[in-house]
Amino acid sequence: MTSFTLLFMVVFVTLAFEFSNGWHDAANSIATVVSTRVLTPFRAVAWAAFWNFVAAFIFGTAVAKTIGKGMVHIEMVDQKVLLAGLLGAILWNLITLVLGLPTSSSHALMGGYGGAAVANAGFGALILSGWTKPVMFIFLSPILGLIIGMAVTVATSWIVRKQRPLKVDRWFRRLQLLSAAFYSLGHGTNDAQKGMGIITAALVSGGALSTYVVPYWVIICCHLAIAGGTMAGGWRVVKTMGQKITKLTPFSGFAAETAAALTLIGTAQAGIPVSTTHVITGAIVGVGASRRITAVRWGVTERIMWAWVLTIPGAGVMGALFYFGLRHWMH
Repeated sequence: MTSFTLLFMVVFVTLAFEFSNGWHDAANSIATVVSTRVLTPFRAVAWAAFWNFVAAFIFGTAVAKTIGKGMVHIEMVDQKVLLAGLLGAILWNLITLVLGLPTSSSHALMGGYGGAAVANAGFGALILSGWTKPVMFIFLSPILGLIIGMAVTVATSWIVRKQRPLKVDRWFRRLQLLSAAFYSLGHGTNDAQKGMGIITAALVSGGALSTYVVPYWVIICCHLAIAGGTMAGGWRVVKTMGQKITKLTPFSGFAAETAAALTLIGTAQAGIPVSTTHVITGAIVGVGASRRITAVRWGVTERIMWAWVLTIPGAGVMGALFYFGLRHWMH
């Protein structure tokens, strides 16, 4: 197989991964507006997909640089490593989608890529310092989402404390359209950049690029793929996110989306790849807990937490297995 064919496969599979990411995470983008009946599922999906794509023209590529060359020594990877990492991540995504667990596509990609790199060149292929922040933020990002979710809830409750409940409900139905758009912008920039990082790494390792700079066509293609996946919509996970964790109203939906959007855009600007799933789950839990601790169904939350902890090692094992399979097949 020629290096060009391999490069083409990496680009194609990355875009397929971005599509599956949008599909997988569509639930997070739309669960709150659908469960509060502000939009029908189809309109909610179209709204989220539109803002996923618009994010391409607003934010930079700091997360792409972290994924592409900040976690694995780029000179120690080839197209087979990248392809195996992607396939490992996609398989992990499919397994968790079938189980109805809102796990992280981002951490699946990090795990798959890291596992394949280790299978190729040993643990020396990993830039250990580059893994510190992303791994810390597995635990920090939902906590940030939770704290900001509680803060937004308390602040907005105080602002509308003298208004009639019906009026508040009507206001927040409109405001939820804005918070859903804001959240989808954060989701688009954070998650599309992960695919950009992989494609740019493939272009550099394949000799098509001399320096690590994300080309404009890569930015557009990744955002189109994620928006397309969001349009397709992962309906299985909608129920878990929108109804099983805590009961949402337009007011609490607005608070959760705003908190998640602030967390996502802040971490994207800092170049930290975080999971949109972790952030929105943390925000929904924070909003629920600000009413009363018993408003959160902690059993469901605990099951989701286990899926988070297992994602990087699980996808890592799959990435390594795919790498050995590809190496054997190509010899």
